[in-house]
Amino acid sequence: MATTLNKGRLFWLGVLALFTAASSLAIRGAIASGLKAEWIDPIAPLHAGELIAAALGAAFLSFSITLFVASALLDQIGMKRCLLGAGLCFILGPLLIISAGNLATGMTIYTIVWLGMLLSGIGWGLTEAAINPLTAQLYPEDTTHRLNVLHAWFPGGIIVGGLAGFFLSATLPWQGIMALVMIPAALTVVIAATTTFPPPLRSETGVSFGEMVSEVFRRPSFFIWFGAMFLTASSELAPGQWIDVALSNRVGMRGILLLVYVNALMFVFRHFAGRLANRISNPGLLWVSSLLAAIGLFMLSQAQTPVTAVLAATVWGLGVCVMWPTMLASVAERYPRGGSWAMGLVGSAGALASFFVLPLLGAMFDKAKVEFAGGPEAFAQLAGAAKLAAEDAAASVSFQKLAILPVVLLAVFGFIWLRERGKSRAALAGETA
Repeated sequence: MATTLNKGRLFWLGVLALFTAASSLAIRGAIASGLKAEWIDPIAPLHAGELIAAALGAAFLSFSITLFVASALLDQIGMKRCLLGAGLCFILGPLLIISAGNLATGMTIYTIVWLGMLLSGIGWGLTEAAINPLTAQLYPEDTTHRLNVLHAWFPGGIIVGGLAGFFLSATLPWQGIMALVMIPAALTVVIAATTTFPPPLRSETGVSFGEMVSEVFRRPSFFIWFGAMFLTASSELAPGQWIDVALSNRVGMRGILLLVYVNALMFVFRHFAGRLANRISNPGLLWVSSLLAAIGLFMLSQAQTPVTAVLAATVWGLGVCVMWPTMLASVAERYPRGGSWAMGLVGSAGALASFFVLPLLGAMFDKAKVEFAGGPEAFAQLAGAAKLAAEDAAASVSFQKLAILPVVLLAVFGFIWLRERGKSRAALAGETA
């Protein structure tokens, strides 16, 4: 492989594709308030929170389905085609979102926005389907570290996208900010088209398609990790998409700045996560992460000022910063014969979590704000500070309920940590459930 492939070019292509997916995610979150105010509030004021959350969640639905399918068929599709398709989706998805108001009226605008979000999620799914097994294939002896370094650029993209959404909001409409995603997307297409990729992973390992698919059923312990990914992603991604909508008024600063700050923490600490995991094991690292995430989410629900919001975001950010890549690395190391399929299944679980949790967050928010106001008619009469007060109280409720999820993970990772204590990597990869 070393004589025919440029590992560095392949790795940094993966970084660019993931950076594009992340910046797209951050910008969607950053423009959500503007999109909601301009297009959703006039159409459905009582359910605007649920609708915008569902639109944001559409990207996670298509991410999940795409990752599920593309991971199983990666050898047939090819990593190059996946990344070319990802780049094109990151161009076409934003185009739909931007042009929705010029293409339709009424609820049809919302439908087009939803479809644009869906297409953006397809690009994200194609990206993850290719770059995670590619990295594991390029660096089989250093998978946890390399995946964490690769996924450090996910928060890197969140930082750039979030800052663009914040600083450019005074000079550009939200449509113009959304269009910025197309720049790294175009670069991804060009570089992927001119790069040589490794042969299909199964041709190197000798594992057949049937053996790869059956591996996760042959070892049912895999589904513990599948379920855990649902909860870790709900603790990380759903709050990240909701934080600007829910907390900006409550704490006296734009929530997107909190998201940028948290992702700066992630960018730094993911470069060291692999070394830390080697000391206390992946399940041990995930247990500590879950503890901090639970505390941080509860603190976010209580935050009332910029200082308390930053403190809460620090604890939450340190908790969730290594969850996603460490989960992927754990599966890659324990179920190597599952290949891209096993990694894709776990990634799909993470995406599905956000698809389900985001609308629930929006619905909880809408229900709570109406209850605090004293009913639908009373809420419809609110304006100014009174309306903000009801929405602020509702935001607190939504984050309190989210804090339950990482508490459940403490029991899951604690069990795995004790069960695997003293076992070598080879033993973990070869044991039967």
